Amino acid sequence: MKKNIILLFIVIILGVGPLFIQKGAEFGGSDGQAEAAVGKIAPDYKPWFHTLWKPPSGEIESLLFALQAGIGAGFIGYFIGFMRGKNKQ
Repeated sequence: MKKNIILLFIVIILGVGPLFIQKGAEFGGSDGQAEAAVGKIAPDYKPWFHTLWKPPSGEIESLLFALQAGIGAGFIGYFIGFMRGKNKQ
């Protein structure tokens, strides 16, 4: 139990720490950086794929991403718990 609390505290520090260390910094995603790099290397490049649906706002896009992450984490947690319970029997 004590080890879990220590690990949880470390995870929280790792997640929140950069926000306090780099005040005012923009934490952009790699998609924008990759697009800028490709634009510098090959200015005449045209993407061969376009999104089928673009969310109406950035908040909805973030919500969908968080939902996807939550479902994935739930599945992984269920699978690990199921296998651990199966091994104990």
